[in-house]
This record gives sequence, C-alpha cells and structure tokens, in this order.
Amino acid sequence: MSADEHSGHTKHHHAGHAGTVAAAGSHGGGHDGGTHGGDHHGGAGHGAEQAHAQHGNAGHGHHVAQFRDRFWVSLVLAGPVVVFSHMFAELLGYTPPTFGGSEWISPVLGTVVFFYGGWPFLTGAVVEARSRRPGMMLLIASAITVAFIASWATTLGAAMELDFWWELALLVVIMLLGHWLEMRALGAASGALDALAALLPDRAEKVTSSGTLEVAVAELATDDVVLVRPGGRVPVDGQIVDGEAHLDESMITGESRAVRRAAGDAVVGGTVSTDSTLRVRVTAVGQDTALAGIQRLVADAQASSSRAQALADRAAAFLFYFALAAGVLTFAAWLVFGDTADAVTRTVTVLVIACPHALGLAIPLVISISTERAARAGVLVKNRLALERMRTVDTVLFDKTGTLTQGAHAVTGAVATSGVDQTGMLALAAAAEADSEHPVARAIVRVAGRTPASARDFRALPGRGVQASVDGHEIVVGGPALLAERQWIAPADVQAATRPWVDRGASVLHIVRDGQVIGAVAVEDAIRPESRETVAALHARGVWVAMITGDAQQVADAVAAELGIDEVFAQVLPTDKDAKVSELQGRGHKVAMVGDGVNDAPALARADVGIAIGAGTDVAVESAGVVLASDDPRGVVSVIVLSQASYRKMWQNLVWATGYNLIAVPLAAGVLAFAGFVLSPAVGAILMSASTMVVAANAQLLRRLDLDPARVTQP
Repeated sequence: MSADEHSGHTKHHHAGHAGTVAAAGSHGGGHDGGTHGGDHHGGAGHGAEQAHAQHGNAGHGHHVAQFRDRFWVSLVLAGPVVVFSHMFAELLGYTPPTFGGSEWISPVLGTVVFFYGGWPFLTGAVVEARSRRPGMMLLIASAITVAFIASWATTLGAAMELDFWWELALLVVIMLLGHWLEMRALGAASGALDALAALLPDRAEKVTSSGTLEVAVAELATDDVVLVRPGGRVPVDGQIVDGEAHLDESMITGESRAVRRAAGDAVVGGTVSTDSTLRVRVTAVGQDTALAGIQRLVADAQASSSRAQALADRAAAFLFYFALAAGVLTFAAWLVFGDTADAVTRTVTVLVIACPHALGLAIPLVISISTERAARAGVLVKNRLALERMRTVDTVLFDKTGTLTQGAHAVTGAVATSGVDQTGMLALAAAAEADSEHPVARAIVRVAGRTPASARDFRALPGRGVQASVDGHEIVVGGPALLAERQWIAPADVQAATRPWVDRGASVLHIVRDGQVIGAVAVEDAIRPESRETVAALHARGVWVAMITGDAQQVADAVAAELGIDEVFAQVLPTDKDAKVSELQGRGHKVAMVGDGVNDAPALARADVGIAIGAGTDVAVESAGVVLASDDPRGVVSVIVLSQASYRKMWQNLVWATGYNLIAVPLAAGVLAFAGFVLSPAVGAILMSASTMVVAANAQLLRRLDLDPARVTQP
C-alpha cells in the first residue's frame, strides 16, 4: 500500500493553535480501533552578567570571545612582568635580567595588562557601583586598581616597597580565565529565538488570478492563497484548500514521521511538504502565527528565569564589604599606632590580597569540569544556573511522547482465539501488511519477526484496514469499524482480552481469516524500559514526578499507572504547557521540565530547569538549560547527581577561598603586630597562590564522579 493510501493513525496536536487539529484516522485510511491519541514530539560574575544583559542576549558570543582574547594576550604579557618583577625575584631568590630599560618592562607591560586585560572588570565595577550591587567585578577592580597605583608609586620612587606588578598581572590573567570559563558555560538565550525564526522562509509564492507571484512573507495577508511546492516550507499558518501531501512537521512536533494532510486540514508555518504541491489559504500572519507566539513565550520565560544571582557573586559582595571595612580600619589603626608609611603599606596589602585568585576560580573551575564530565556522560549543560538549580528541584515534569515513551507505534499486546497459534496468527497479519508503508503495518511486521509466502491480491480498505490472500486464505486486518461493517463478531476470549486495551486507549486491530476473527493486537506508543528506572530513582530521592501530554485522559492514566507517576496533566494543548509549569511553581515546587518538541520550548524555558531530549528539535534544545544527548530519561537522575556534587564542590571552594581571606586579611592588617608578627605583602601573595592551587585540586576531584545513567538509577 502506498503512503498516499494512509492517513494519520493518531490525533495530532499543533503548536500554537487555539484548538486541536484532529487527524484522527485509521490505518489504511486507517484502522479505526481504539481511542488512542497522542501529542507527537520527536525525538560570570554578576557584573559580567549585567554587562551581558546590557548588550543583549545576541552579544553572548562576543562576550565569550572578549574574555578569551583578553586572557591570551594578557597571559603573554604577564610572563615578562612576572620575570622582571623585583618582589617576585626576591621570593624565588633569583636576580632578574638587567639591560638598558629592563626596569621599565614590568611597569609598562603591567600597565597594558591593567587597562587591556582589566578593562572588563573596571567597566563592570562601574556598573555594579551604579546599581549599588557590589560583586566580583568591584572586588577585582578594587584590588587591581590599588595594586596599579601602589606599584607605580613604588616604580616612581615613593618611599614604599609595594611592587605588585607581578601580582596585578597574575590576578588579571586568572580572573580573565575564570570569567572566560564562566561565560563559555553560560547558555546563549538568543539561540532558541534564532532557531525559531530560521524555520520560516523569507519568500512565498502567492497565487493570483494570472498565476503565481513571488513575494516576501511579510507581505502576505489573511485569506491570501500561497503555493507550497514539494520540498518547500509552508510560509505561514493556514488551511489547505487544494491538494494533499505528507508534511514533515518534525520542526514543530519533533515527530520524524511525515503526516498526511489534505484539503480542510490546518497547517503550521515552518512545516515542509515532502511529496506534493499544496495550495494553502493564509489564516495567520506575523505576530499571530504559531511560531511567533512560541517565540514570545520563550523570550518571556527566559527573561523570567535569568534573574538568579550566582553563588560566587554573593560571596564577592560579602568580601567587598569585608575588605573595605578592613582597609579603613587598618589605615586608621596604623595612623594611630604607627606612621603614615606603615598605614599605606598595610592598607594596600590588605586591599590587594582581599581579592583572592581562588574566589575567581572557585565557581568557574567547578562548572568547567562539571560540564566536561557531564558531556562524557551524554549530558550537555548549557546554562550554569540550570546546573546550580537542579539540586533544588523537587518536581520533574515529563512530556510523555518521545520522552517517557518511544514516540513510535509498537505492538504492545497480542491474543489469539482458542485453537489458533499466536505466532502463526501474527505471521499471517504481517504477510497481509508487508506491502504497506504505514507505521502500524511496520509495527506488526516487526513484532512477527517473519512472514510466510508473499501475499497476493493486496488491497487497501480506505478508512478500515487492509486485505490480502496469504497461503490460499483471505486475511483481513482492521479495527472495530471494519468488523461492524462486515458483521464479523470476535470470539468471547478475544473480546475479553481486548477490553483492557481499549480502556487504556490503545488501538485494537483484529486479524480475520476467511471471515473468522482469529485474534487481535494492541498498537500504541510503547513505554521506554528506562522510564521505570527513572521514576523509581527520582522517587528514591524524594522527587515528585508528573507527566504532561495532549493524549486522552485514559491513555495518560494508563502510562502513569504503569510507571508510578504521581500527577498527570492530560489533554493539554501545546500552548498551555508552560502554564502547567507555572501552576506547579505557584504551588511552591521547584520544577524541572523534560521535553523534546518545539511546543515544549516555552515550558522548558519557564521551568526552573529545562531539560531537552537531544534527539528533539533545535528549538527545544536551545530553550533548555540542560540537554540529554540520548533519548534515555535516566539522564535526568545523572543531572541531579551532578548538580548536588558540583554544588558541594562550589561551597567547599568558596569556604576555602573566603576562609583564607578571613585569616589572611587580619594578618596582613597587622592584628598580631603586638606579638612581632606582620604578614608581608610577598608572603600574602604566596598564600593567595597556594589557596588557588587548593581550589583547583579540589575541583579536579569531580572527575571521579560516576554519571552513567545505568548506575545512578540503581538503588
């Protein structure tokens, strides 16, 4: 049977439409068994973020490149600065090379590093100061500015020994590295909107009284008729007025299987006619189209989920005030109990070492290693805040089709009447269906595993089933409507076996041999084997599991009952999915949404954490903070494990970094001067570097984390 002889086997929901467009069909024009329906989907510091927001999401790539380029240039310049620094040379006990002008290498190159490498921090500090929200940028800018002024004062012969050129250069380099890693880990919010916009063509063929005229899509108006050729995209939402074709709707639904659409059916802009020419009457243009509506929802949801403050920023704000207070108290105390030179030296030392390298790397290093470790386990972390939030998630909302289920037709049950071999019955059905390209036919052929002699006299029964001659027997495969039409009655044992299938929403197809019903099969969207392990593992961690679908209630309830899901949202239109996420959040839940279709994109962006199945559409992937490279839902548990482990490392690193400050700053201020101990600037700088190495080593321990989905879901 040709593909043209089959219509859609299930109800199909279109993203962005006010209603559900039912292509409730049957196999062969369709088997009409059951009530199965389906929603088909295929498979920086705070100042840096503020600057990022000011330039718009589209500038994300620019900011990543800015930190990267400045890091490499500053790293090259920092080498000579450190080598020719007298303070650094004294620490290691060597004599810097001497030649004409060598004494100016550190000051000159250090100044370049300060202005070029330090510029993002200086401008970020201005932003933080104006907004009265001190954070990492103001802390870094304060340290490098004090080091810069003190070093020039020393270079020009002031009565101080505060040659901090090497410390300034290394601080800038390490902070640039940290922010580069941080910005690279941050997901680009504009990606989803760009992917959506790319679905629509720029030009369309408008049908006029004299033929066709190529126009810009923006010039189309409601009730215009456009021509969509084979392989062409539908330019806007509309209704087919002439022709029929298989439409590739994967960019909307994620479902890889083309769906038959004919006159009277609604179509969505961005879908592709794969095999025939269509004439489509425009029903919506511009901001009224489905994709435009999804774009607005994604943009709104992303804006609402981007206001969280990074963990390191809160620590940086605390340390800024701590360093400022310590500096003021240090200067005042040494003026009273010492002299001006000591007061300046102690204060500068305090302010310089108050911004530890470790704090600038504490979070970025953990994130960088976590994302690398996750990628090896098939988990792509696109948004650093998503990884941080995942540990707080108490509810996971799964889209059903293509996520918990396989998103494809499968035979989930078979029964043969008394005296009939079930294997033989399936072989007869497979032989009759062998010439059909319909997904239901393919499912029956797969489950049979073999076929007898080739069928003859194959004939489609539009809207009812198929018929063929197999080994001298007339074999018919069809649903309840075909049985009623021909007044065939299924045996009592077959009726009893199929009743539960109908109750859970499966499509029931009967196999008839020479006018006698000999058995039946249930065809539905099969549950992934991994889904049971996923739900059980989430329950073991105290997570509430919910499911959302456009399917009929009985279909959703059957899947939920089999998997042990706690809450079900059924018969939900694509445009209402993000509202269900908001409903859960309104109850006080922290929600992770798992989906794979364009119509999941707003919900993915609205959720506290959006997790996209990697086999899904580009838009779903771009809208999520986390992407699973495979269709295995157990990856959700891996994300939780990673989030909890990385958060522990963040806190351990922050405790170490800030703890160092709480001890080193008072010592640098001279609180033990009465006992004859004063922390010198050089020793303070060494301790700072040691703190950085401890943080880096601790972050490396994350590489030992086991994120294999098969193991993280084990009790």
